[in-house]
Amino acid sequence: MGTAYARCYDPTGARYGIPTYPWKFAPDGYATRRQLRARGLRPGGQEIAAQLMRHSRRRKAGVSVAYLYRVDAAKPVRPMTSRKWGALALAMLARRTCRECGVVYSYCIPVSLGMCVLCADTEEQRAS
Repeated sequence: MGTAYARCYDPTGARYGIPTYPWKFAPDGYATRRQLRARGLRPGGQEIAAQLMRHSRRRKAGVSVAYLYRVDAAKPVRPMTSRKWGALALAMLARRTCRECGVVYSYCIPVSLGMCVLCADTEEQRAS
């Protein structure tokens, strides 16, 4: 293991408080939230069991961290109820509806504009 990996390798948890492994070197039996979700599982209230760490020049802290959970203690994902499906449908409808003209589009309105592209263009023309 190189020096960059050696700084991130702490399987006992003496340095960082929880077991720490270099990026892509997690032992079997651990998974991130996304990996659990892909298997149809959720952490289910368990504490963080370990973490993955890598050095990053982009991060202000200098490291990127991903938390790991035990797969054997994970619980199945709760199924969506009809009320949750309805709430999700209304939220997506609100994201697709222009506030200015009220037209419902097949895509989400850009948050940066706050309105559809046609309304944003007409406002730019009015301003100039």
